[in-house]
Amino acid sequence: MTIDPDDFRSVLGRFATGVTVVTARDTASVDHGLTVNSFTSLSLAPPLVLVCIDHEASLHPAMTACSHFAINILASGQEALARRFAAPETDRFEGVGFTRGMCGAPILDDVLAYLECRATQAIPGGDHTIFIGEVEHAETRSAGPLVFYRGGYAQIER
Repeated sequence: MTIDPDDFRSVLGRFATGVTVVTARDTASVDHGLTVNSFTSLSLAPPLVLVCIDHEASLHPAMTACSHFAINILASGQEALARRFAAPETDRFEGVGFTRGMCGAPILDDVLAYLECRATQAIPGGDHTIFIGEVEHAETRSAGPLVFYRGGYAQIER
């Protein structure tokens, strides 16, 4: 028997996660980004991460075609940025500060950390694709993380 989708969402909402914005540049040199919390490390050697993107997401075609992407881990004061990249398609980068990473993907200003990844594998997973990337460059800064829990954003301090 399969669990009801609403019950499943409710249960998963009790798992607190960090908040990321995944960015990529498509083959026409257009920047794309999307707020994602389905992100995790996969391996230390080699350094691999994975991110899950819905087939209907505006970022999906760019992720399917790109050679590199970036994971921007948001800091506690970046809820507005998370909401902007989660909103229905607009020019999400308009007025947003970023630099171009070594791989060409946008690195958002003032993020807690970022990872620049070479796309290595795309695996079908239900209504999502699991994108695996090998981390080629990463940086961090001191700040608190932005957290998503039970449908809302929160901050924690340590």
